[in-house]
Amino acid sequence: MTPAAGAPGSTSAGRARLADVAALAGVSVGTASKALSGSGRMRPETRQRVLDAVATLGFRPNQHAQSLHAGRSWTVGLVTTDGIGRFSTPVLLGAEDALGAGKISVLLCDTRGDAIREQHHLRNLLDRRVDGIIVTGRRTDARPPLTSVAGLEAIPVVYALSPSTDTADTSVVSDDPGGTRLAVEHLLASGRTRIAHVTGPEHHAAARDRAHHAVEHLDESGLGLSTGRVHFGEWSEAWGRRAADAVLRTAPDTDAFFCGNDQIARGVADALRERGVNVPADIAVVGYDNWDTMALASRPPLTTVDMNLAEIGRIAALRLLEAIEDEASPGVHTVPCRLVVRESS
Repeated sequence: MTPAAGAPGSTSAGRARLADVAALAGVSVGTASKALSGSGRMRPETRQRVLDAVATLGFRPNQHAQSLHAGRSWTVGLVTTDGIGRFSTPVLLGAEDALGAGKISVLLCDTRGDAIREQHHLRNLLDRRVDGIIVTGRRTDARPPLTSVAGLEAIPVVYALSPSTDTADTSVVSDDPGGTRLAVEHLLASGRTRIAHVTGPEHHAAARDRAHHAVEHLDESGLGLSTGRVHFGEWSEAWGRRAADAVLRTAPDTDAFFCGNDQIARGVADALRERGVNVPADIAVVGYDNWDTMALASRPPLTTVDMNLAEIGRIAALRLLEAIEDEASPGVHTVPCRLVVRESS
């Protein structure tokens, strides 16, 4: 027999309520609530009757009401300045892997590097009562902490890839010194001794840091750069092509290029191929970032350093979960890089 309108199990009455579940299971509303939350002591058969009633009625708990009761929204915000998603997407995927296990949703906010837009997104996240915020970007440069919106001081924040300038904050970053060492040691192990370094703008931390550590590692081996200096420029293939020509004019005996990113490395490989240089037999090329779009499309495919962006996102999410539980881990947490060896070296 079809239940009457308004009776427990009635489809015409609209969405089933907790009271309907309790009535069908023959228990109080309080008992039904405890059975669903897994709290309270009751006989297994009582809990099962409640679960059976939930299945029969198609009952879905009111998440908003549960959030108010628990003091949690089960959502976190991910604020990024990386509009194209080159760096923020892997970080987001890693964060979702960690947060998904706790059934926490992620709200992605793209500030496009605009301070006013960032404040707008932060106010929206506060209005949504997020449990915490992960901040990431497209550069490894340190950034000012989030302090522009009232109320943020009560919400845990973790910085991923782009660390906070405040050492009291929690930041998760890639190990650029270690990544650079992997690249240089790989070239040295393959017998290269005349290594050029071509990288991006000197005012970018990633370019400066990788250049500094490349020179440092070569010095430890009793070697210097083939041209005697770092070639700073742009994060582009065009710059890689121009730089390769400049390096070979200055130091024609160069036998390897270590590049600050994969775009530059692909440009270098193109220029060498146009000159009739065999890569890697004559000159090896190593990039940085392991951006598949560049590394795999290069001819030949690039050996490169992977920054482990997804792992940065995962660790940042775990640090955020700890902070939400009042177990914050302030300071900088470093994630190791890995070398991906392909045909260019």
